[in-house]
Amino acid sequence: MRRPVPAASAPHVPVLLDEVVAALALPGAQLTIDGTFGAGGYTRAILAADPDVRVVAIDRDPAAIRGGAALVAEAGGRLMLVSGCFGTLDEILAGQGEARADRVVLDIGVSSMQIDQPERGFSFRNDGPLDMRMGGTGPSAADLVNEADEAVLADIVFHYGEERRSRAVARALIEARRRGRIETTAQLAEIVAGVVRSEPGSGIHPATRTFQGLRIAVNDELGELVRALHAAERILRPGGRLAVVTFHSLEDRIVKQFFSARSGRAVQASRHAPSALPGAGEAAPRSFRPVTKGPVLPSDAETARNPRARSAKLRAAERTDADAPEPLAAIQALAALPEVPRGGARR
Repeated sequence: MRRPVPAASAPHVPVLLDEVVAALALPGAQLTIDGTFGAGGYTRAILAADPDVRVVAIDRDPAAIRGGAALVAEAGGRLMLVSGCFGTLDEILAGQGEARADRVVLDIGVSSMQIDQPERGFSFRNDGPLDMRMGGTGPSAADLVNEADEAVLADIVFHYGEERRSRAVARALIEARRRGRIETTAQLAEIVAGVVRSEPGSGIHPATRTFQGLRIAVNDELGELVRALHAAERILRPGGRLAVVTFHSLEDRIVKQFFSARSGRAVQASRHAPSALPGAGEAAPRSFRPVTKGPVLPSDAETARNPRARSAKLRAAERTDADAPEPLAAIQALAALPEVPRGGARR
């Protein structure tokens, strides 16, 4: 029996931790993939739950990779921490000399570590450079805000941020950048607050949805999620489990529809497309069976301890012995920016 991983002092505790570990049914699993390592909360719990399990953990944030070095050392050869995007988790697994895994866990979205670092530009709580890049490479949020067309900005803010006044936000950004480049989170928040009003008593900053939309676009978060779901489907052994924690409706919709389609139910591509089953006219392979009945939500006690948990939802499913079908176009469509009518709701 391998030496268990000791508990960290004052560790970061991810949301729905006990529920995730239970959904993964870890005893007996030989290899687990943590596709979103972050501060290592899930990985540490997985290693502690079974002294024989090995973990391949993935993160595209260089800071997370550096921060996980101590846990790698503690794990005594049971943890491989890899820099990369979880959308390519099957390729990353192959790069570690493995073909199949027993469990996959994904915690979608921005981490509290990233939000708490002003220099990363994810939050307006403290002024910082308008960056938002999880991996530190590619175009930043500042590049997008200062260079994208007005229509593109409006679609990003509307579809990814779910901001009804996206057209007003886009117009305000275009006007502001005529006076000079928008470089900081405070600048962006002030511009958005000039055209969006928070609902009384909501406690939600008027720029929240705009920041969300830009962050998702900069990091292709929904596209990464879609690719990760299909990649997990390809590498999970029969009886293997996939657990996904989401934090807003766009992510949850993708996971819900993916599991629905792969368990033989209809999938709704978007508000603007009809429902469809994969392989129309023939029996669709059922590659997953549900583990959770609907989403698992955090307890009142957890949300009291950690307000970030309020919007979290866990969904999990078990891999069948069916071959992995082709990727679902309807699910891929959920991650894309659709052509949205320029109606009054977006003025």
